[in-house]
Amino acid sequence: MKVVDKNDNVSIHYKGTLSDGQLFDSSEGKDPLTFEVGSGQVISGFDKAVVGMKVDESKVFTIPSTEAYGEVKDDLLYEIPVSSIPAELNPHEGQRLVSNLEDGRQIPVTVKSVKEDIITLDANHPLAGKDLTFDIKIVEIK
Repeated sequence: MKVVDKNDNVSIHYKGTLSDGQLFDSSEGKDPLTFEVGSGQVISGFDKAVVGMKVDESKVFTIPSTEAYGEVKDDLLYEIPVSSIPAELNPHEGQRLVSNLEDGRQIPVTVKSVKEDIITLDANHPLAGKDLTFDIKIVEIK
């Protein structure tokens, strides 16, 4: 029976949880996730975990933050005046916004805190600094 190897296209069903058991993503009720192993389409720890698995095989594994979205980088936290945010956005902690950079690029940010005249924004990936646990099942190998 074929096992997953680098450059194979695999389809999987998955459930992703944080260390406290909180679900952050799942393919339940959706089409399986399909990707080419080793191509960089998924986080590196995920690529490594599927190698050697067979169709219908299930596995639970944890990817440390360093192999997922990295550690939280303090230089991606920045403060801006409340007045620089349109009032109709009503910024509040946990809100996701898009920040316009000076070079015209846009990046997603999370409102970390709102004080009277200062908003702290976090440009880290929302899962940075978190270990991720996946429960997966191989559906197809091509």
